[in-house]
Amino acid sequence: MATVSPCWDYTLHLPHDPRAPGIARATLRTVLAAHEFTELTPTAELLAAELFTNAHLHTRGPYALRVRPAGPDRLVVAVWDTDPRVPAGFRADVPADVPPQDAESGRGLHLVRACADAWGVSVLRELGASKGGKLLWAECARTGLSGV
Repeated sequence: MATVSPCWDYTLHLPHDPRAPGIARATLRTVLAAHEFTELTPTAELLAAELFTNAHLHTRGPYALRVRPAGPDRLVVAVWDTDPRVPAGFRADVPADVPPQDAESGRGLHLVRACADAWGVSVLRELGASKGGKLLWAECARTGLSGV
């Protein structure tokens, strides 16, 4: 008997702790394996790691990982944090210049933009239903499938 897979959407809330990004990556691997998205694990992990690093380095509050499908062959990885400011690497009005070769930082969001099939940001200004802050997201797709 065939079964229909129910919709799924996971959110993992994490404290501002240096161990949190590693815990989030381990959780991400588990979710992807459970939902048969294992071929996206390397890309999804890279995207999540860069988004978490940005949240950890540039905010002081907690953050969260969100993982959900965007169709049968696409996945969205998002990181929420408490700071509503959009980083330059995700702002439409700022050119996506790569930092100088000798720069010690500043490449993370450029990696996200280069490796994701789509990316964006949602600024959450209303504190009623949400906790404010922003949600940086990146989408990746299985390769070799129709429509991609």
